[in-house]
Parts: sequence; C-alpha cells; structure tokens
Amino acid sequence: MKYVPQKKPIFGETLESLQNSLAELGEPKFRAKQVMDWLYKKRARTWDAMTNLPKPLREKLAETFEIAPSKRLLAKESADETEKLLLQMGDNAMIETVVIRAPQVGVGQENSRKTICISTQVGCAYGCKFCASGLAGWKRDLSTGEIVSQLIHVCHQEDATTERASEEIASFDNIVVMGMGEPMANYKNLLPALRILNAPWGLNFGARRITISTSGVVPRIRELAAEPEQFRLAVSLHGATNPVRDQIMPVNRKYPLEELIPAIKTYGESKGRMVTLEFILIEEVNDTLEQADELTKIALDLRAHVNLIPYNTVDGLEWRRPSIARQDTFYNRLKNKGVSVTIRREKGHDIAAACGQLKLKTEEVGS
Repeated sequence: MKYVPQKKPIFGETLESLQNSLAELGEPKFRAKQVMDWLYKKRARTWDAMTNLPKPLREKLAETFEIAPSKRLLAKESADETEKLLLQMGDNAMIETVVIRAPQVGVGQENSRKTICISTQVGCAYGCKFCASGLAGWKRDLSTGEIVSQLIHVCHQEDATTERASEEIASFDNIVVMGMGEPMANYKNLLPALRILNAPWGLNFGARRITISTSGVVPRIRELAAEPEQFRLAVSLHGATNPVRDQIMPVNRKYPLEELIPAIKTYGESKGRMVTLEFILIEEVNDTLEQADELTKIALDLRAHVNLIPYNTVDGLEWRRPSIARQDTFYNRLKNKGVSVTIRREKGHDIAAACGQLKLKTEEVGS
C-alpha cells in the first residue's frame, strides 16, 4: 500500500534537493539554507514564521511542501517519566514515538538523559510473537519526511519545557530506531532520514548516538555495514538457538542464526564498535539456563553487549514475564561468564509503552 500526499513533506528534503526545487521555482539556491535553519534550528511551524524569506517565496513553499506531515493525537506520560506520543499521518494512519527519560543522580529532571524511540512503518509484517506492532499487520512504510517529523514533534515538545544550550540543535541525547515496524524493511526511506538528522544543516545529530534495531534482516545488515556512517546496531535476538528463535521470531526461518551471526560480526568489525543483542526474557520460553549458556557463546564470539528486557505484557498475547528471581538468575549466568550485560527493568508499562500498544488501544476505542 502506498500513500501519496498532495504535497511533498519538507522534512524529507535534503539541502541539495531543496536547492534544486527552489531553482525550478525560479528562486536562488541560497534560500534553501535559510529554510533549513528555520526548520531545524529555529523550529518554525509555519511558512509565515520564516520572516527573512520574501512573501512570494513563502507562498510558493506553502503550495509545494507540507510543513506538518503528521499531527499529535495523544501524549501519555508514565509514572517513571516515559512519555509516548501517538501521531496521525495525512492518511489518518497512526504511529508511536516514545521519549524515555533516565534522570541522572543528583540532578533534576530537566538534566535527565533523553532517548527518543522512533517508528519506521505503520504496523509490521514480521510477526514477532511477543510484539503488539504486528498484531494488525503491515499497512505501509513511512516516508523519509514522516520519519524525520517524529523528531521535530519531540523537539517542539521538549523546547517548551527544557532550555536548550546555545550550541544545541536537538534537545535529546540518543535516537533509537526501535518503534513500530522493521527498520531494515524500510531501508530506502530510513537511511535518507537518518542522514538528514545527522547533517549539519539538519539536526546535526551524531551518527554514533543513533541506534538502528533489526529483527535480523541479513542483507540489509551487510548493506548498512558498507555505509560510511557510524550508526550503532542492535539486533533483536530473543532466542539463542534456532528452535527457540523460530518459535518467537518468524524472520529466523529465512535468516537463521548461521547467517545472522556472521552478518553481525561483519557489521561490528567494519565499524569497530560493539553491537548490542536485545533479548526479551519470556517465562519458560527463552529464560532457561540452557539459553543463557548459548547466548553467552554468541555474545563472547561477537564481543557484543547483551541487553536483557523482561517481557512487557501485551493484551491478547499469551506470553508472561519471568519472576525477578528468574531474571536475576539469567543475568548472573551471563555476567559470571564474562558477558557485557545489562537488564532493563520495566519502563512505561502504565502507558502501554511496548511498541504498538497505544495505537492498538486507541483503534479499539475508536472502532
């Protein structure tokens, strides 16, 4: 399914493409840099706010480009200060963007580290058995402009509550591409979006602070390894053997561990950076000591960091979260064998922060 907006999203433009578009409109190319400054540095929300542009040019821009390809429907904040934004696209499709705050010891919330989790698709076709995003199936890919606009929504929101330092453009610390959808399935729009965020005329956001998460699309992992940018990679492993991974990750049937592990190793070696293995702990599915030992072998071989995530309950799915004791036993098994490992305790459960949950709940209420 393809959604074609009436106007091109301005946030999908690069400096070069905007220069070319302006030239076609009979305008000087230097105006493109002015427009980008208004969008990314000054956070203009309307064309009329761009006061150093001639009015005829603003009118041409308004006729050609969409400055707001999405609107915010809901914003829900949890007791642990995780915040989820429900955004509606031009075709009424809904996606989610999450702001995860991690307050630093001894400082106020305004100085907490902020990680923004963005989506790349409306729904998901990969059918991971623990995930709410794919319950309603895949609808469509997000455009480059729709991906970028998620960060602009967050910028507008954070600007209202957090004072930016004079040299800052983005008011957050990390971007993780871990929201709705399989990022590598929308590679053609994702990579240009991340390059816009990384560009000095864009958000000027460092590539090393951007993490791309994948369920294990081997060809795209290898393709990304050949790109010049130093993006971080996180792989949703969730099973340390093929039988267990087959049970919860349908992608494993196409790209089993024998293909996935070498691709991850290639990525880590090409970038010279540690890859993260995401591992959702599901009671009596993948939280056994046998799985811990197999995961240890993989992590040590790849020199990877393991991020353990206790399962976040999703209505309509059968899985259960392991007890704290089982979580700790699994964690200690890895730690004691020399694996770099963390365990991420629950975030945002009271606002349905797992991918796709808020969207599903909203659609259920509206149906």
